[in-house]
Amino acid sequence: MTVLSEDLIAEANAREIAALDEDYDALGRKLARGGLAIDAIKDRVAAFSVAVPSWGAGRGGTRFAKFPIPGEPTNIHEKLEDCAVIQQLSRVTPRVSPHFPWDKVGDYKGLRQEAAALGLGFDAVNSNTFQDQPGQARTYATGSLSSTVAATRAQAVEHNIECIEIGQQLGSRDLTVWVGDGTNFPGQQDFARSLDRYLDAASQVYAALPGDWRMLLEHKMFEPAFYSTVISDWGSSILAAQELGPKAKCLVDLGHHAPNVNIEQIVARLHRFGKLGGFHFNDSKYGDDDLDSGSINPHQLFLVFNELVEAEAHPRDGFDPSYMIDQSHNVTDPIESMLSSAEAITSCFAKALLVDREALHAAQEANDTMMAFQALRRPYTIDVAPILARARAEAGGAIDVLATYRASRWRERKAQERKPVGLGAGIV
Repeated sequence: MTVLSEDLIAEANAREIAALDEDYDALGRKLARGGLAIDAIKDRVAAFSVAVPSWGAGRGGTRFAKFPIPGEPTNIHEKLEDCAVIQQLSRVTPRVSPHFPWDKVGDYKGLRQEAAALGLGFDAVNSNTFQDQPGQARTYATGSLSSTVAATRAQAVEHNIECIEIGQQLGSRDLTVWVGDGTNFPGQQDFARSLDRYLDAASQVYAALPGDWRMLLEHKMFEPAFYSTVISDWGSSILAAQELGPKAKCLVDLGHHAPNVNIEQIVARLHRFGKLGGFHFNDSKYGDDDLDSGSINPHQLFLVFNELVEAEAHPRDGFDPSYMIDQSHNVTDPIESMLSSAEAITSCFAKALLVDREALHAAQEANDTMMAFQALRRPYTIDVAPILARARAEAGGAIDVLATYRASRWRERKAQERKPVGLGAGIV
């Protein structure tokens, strides 16, 4: 089942195909001069994918307000429809990452079938112990997995195990765990004891993992805790993952770092020790801004993918990172933002595939700084849009994803069908 008219996409592509063929052939000749086969690169791009978050289908909220738009999804079923639009047009987002309890339903087998009918599968399941829910027995005001209150820690453990059980029904194999635990005042908690409590509770969740599952530990430098955060950086994350066991991996959110942190080096370090679990792609200007991927620093995104392609070519204890877009769309149509981000992410992957790794390694070994730098700079400056567009078109997607989406008038139609989203803060 398709959510958008296939005829609409075909007609839009028919208007663009001549120009695409011309651009693709020209780029192919350019790459061939460097010994690269454009069709081989296109096939690698066609096999690439990144998940979209269920919560990303809606307008995000700041700490102060939420500004919904007409036609915004109000439940997981409508979120899946919007995610299906993104996949139908982009052809690189075949999986949805759900968040619980936001996406709870009574029939998960039915939800999995519903997603499959829309051409979607499910990616990592995400737990939520960073806010209280209606009817919740214990508050998370004291923290969750690291709370000083034993009953609260037990509640958080139980919720994470419930997420695993739901994920099994949906066909997931990863549990993403992010906690907002930390402090806002010096002396509020003992640093060592709070980490001990976290590790003890997390180990109970880890013990409930099925044999083929992974537990992805997500770190965050600050917010909502501004003085200290229990899992605040990649160092804390990898130490916790090593303590928990081989199925515990580190998840890197590109916005969860101090300004100017060398994220690409973190990628290499985590891979070196077999703890590279996945990525939440977004961009940042000041802190955890959750801006559209590649909107601020596309070169950094390319350098991250350069390390990922290098890691894939030289795997240590396997290479299977989970990729997901994780953004807060406060001023744009969320579908348009995720289409744009999917393009930016895939573009950086494609450019990383163009790197002459033999020349790069030779320059590195010879300490030839300028030639090593140029080995990265040359592919970064290449416009790979024709490769991405050709891969999309061959898979039934749109050559121009944004223009085709707007021509579908999806948002306007959904505004007539869906109930309005209420005002307030938050991202759901």
